[in-house]
Amino acid sequence: MSGVDRIETVVFDWGGTLSIWAEVEVVDMWRLAATHIAEQTGAGCDELVARLVEVEGRMWEEGTTRDFRSFTLSEIMQTASRELGIDVAEAVLEEAALHHLDTWTPHVRHDPEAVETLAGLHERGIRIGLLSNTHWPEAWHEHFLERDGLAPFIDVRVYSSEEEHMKPHPRIFELALERLDSGPRSAVMVGDRQLDDVKGAQQVGMRGVWKHTRLAKQWPGVEPDFEVQRLPELLDLVDRLR
Repeated sequence: MSGVDRIETVVFDWGGTLSIWAEVEVVDMWRLAATHIAEQTGAGCDELVARLVEVEGRMWEEGTTRDFRSFTLSEIMQTASRELGIDVAEAVLEEAALHHLDTWTPHVRHDPEAVETLAGLHERGIRIGLLSNTHWPEAWHEHFLERDGLAPFIDVRVYSSEEEHMKPHPRIFELALERLDSGPRSAVMVGDRQLDDVKGAQQVGMRGVWKHTRLAKQWPGVEPDFEVQRLPELLDLVDRLR
């Protein structure tokens, strides 16, 4: 491994990497929020559910492959309501957002090997970051990191919902590195999406580690620097590059 910089910093994606993708129907996830808005405004619930699903999908598509602009849960609901001509008070949207998050809460699970992997990296003196494309609020993510014992090992957490851009825009990777006080050549990004995580990291000089999962996303022309099937394999990778 001569000529290859040692790994001093590991940045993780969240969904599909540290956490396990929930196999749910997106329509079901929006039903409770839409019902609340419909009850308060007289709008049609089914029409609103369909529009919320469409707007969320559109924002993800535009954010990760076109303009890389981040978005929030509130923006999804505001856009869907506006496009349907529904006048919704801010307080109603805030309550609907809580209903939406409550719907997701039972489905949030972390990889059972995540804590041991983070602890092993921490023991080796590795700086650990989290860089997540998300429209959910920071506090919601932090609750689950604390609940499942991951939080003590993660030095820096960057959520796109709190920033201007999302992966694969280079600026959000640069923000993570700045907050970790790390240079790109000694840092790797671990994620299940080749475009967002691997290519995004490589374009700022980091190395990209692609984590295979059943739902992992490949992308034409992207060549990961490393590949892993399970999170603990990262410990061997770090040890090889020390």
